[in-house]
Amino acid sequence: MKTYYNPEDLGKFSTMGEEAPDLWDAYMNYYGKVFEDGALTAREKSLIALAVAAAVQCPYCIDSYTGGSLEKGITEEEMTEAIHVANAIRGGASLVHGVQMKNIVRDMEL
Repeated sequence: MKTYYNPEDLGKFSTMGEEAPDLWDAYMNYYGKVFEDGALTAREKSLIALAVAAAVQCPYCIDSYTGGSLEKGITEEEMTEAIHVANAIRGGASLVHGVQMKNIVRDMEL
């Protein structure tokens, strides 16, 4: 089955800077700084990035941050748990938006 996702495209990511090198350089500088050790370790940031990648359903990011997590010594068990955290938050966000539906129902019943 053909999909929009092509794993080889991840390696072409830098081509996004070809027509806008200043913007690309600024983004890459920012990106690099974000993932440096700070209040959070690079290891912790890699787990966060993987969980966010799963939540936003970006297969390119999932590929990249899974590999990066493995390189940082993060176990499959830790990665799985991080993805479960993302799922719990995403599921909870869907549920809490149900309050909006309840508010509309109550307003319409008045």
